[in-house]
Amino acid sequence: MKNNLDYPAAEATKPFGRYLATALLVSAVYVLLSALLIGFKSDQLVLAGIFTVLYVSTAITRKFILGFSIFIVFWVIFDYMKAFPNYWFNDVHIGSLYHAEARLFGIHTVEGVLTPNEYFQRHSIVLADVLAGIFYLCWIPVPLGFAAYLFFRNRRSFLYFSLTFLLTNLIGFVIYYLYPAAPPWYVQEYGFDFIAGTRGNTAGLIRFDHFFHITVFQSLYTKGSNVFAAMPSLHSAYPLLVLYHSWKNKMGLMKIVFAIITVGIWFAAVYTSHHYILDVLAGIAVAVTGIVLFQMMLAKSKGFAGFVERYAGVIS
Repeated sequence: MKNNLDYPAAEATKPFGRYLATALLVSAVYVLLSALLIGFKSDQLVLAGIFTVLYVSTAITRKFILGFSIFIVFWVIFDYMKAFPNYWFNDVHIGSLYHAEARLFGIHTVEGVLTPNEYFQRHSIVLADVLAGIFYLCWIPVPLGFAAYLFFRNRRSFLYFSLTFLLTNLIGFVIYYLYPAAPPWYVQEYGFDFIAGTRGNTAGLIRFDHFFHITVFQSLYTKGSNVFAAMPSLHSAYPLLVLYHSWKNKMGLMKIVFAIITVGIWFAAVYTSHHYILDVLAGIAVAVTGIVLFQMMLAKSKGFAGFVERYAGVIS
């Protein structure tokens, strides 16, 4: 005969065991696939560990990590781009993009016509260096922090923002493969010749590192997935998504803060020679496309709307 006192405890262990098995399976597949495609890194174990702990801990942490799995999918796809460089599939645009920038936005000087990147490289100031670094550090923490706020305030709004974020990135990734493009710093360093496997470069952000005697940007840009992915600037797309959804959620003064961050990142992208103005404009266009396309899919596709509703139910 079963001991009635032991039975509830035994039953309670079943969901935990199932959750643990699921988390370990997902983590193992991720680590093994990552090692196969891009090589093993300790970062992969950290991500797998975070996922496992949050998935098995409590109901709220499980909902949290399931909601943020959208961002994990983004990161994994971005990381796996290292295994399939976009220059394998299409020619890299270097000179044509540079000349288009100079023709449309060139600054006339005694040295001739300079792109805005070249002009700022020659006329940098310490205050702008510091502000550019601060703004550029916001490109991931701000969307993630905003998503976390929405998760605890309004799960449906969180889901809309997260899925729009993912859709915008997927559009950007497709363009990266259709139109590989070199950033401004590449031209400054190597000219118009294509060099496969070029490593990431901190470009103008090195002045921020030097000012504070740190290596934050040097560390970040040694992990870049592909330097020939400058067009569109997804750095410029992310803050616009945050600004739009903060406006949709009537966040008051925070809308002004996000507007300043958005413009600041746009400026920093050009000032530090990581993007042309054309890249920034393309990033803005991709963000707008992602917003509009998500709303259209939600309104016109019953299948997609049903998926969103089911996902909302899982994390609510």
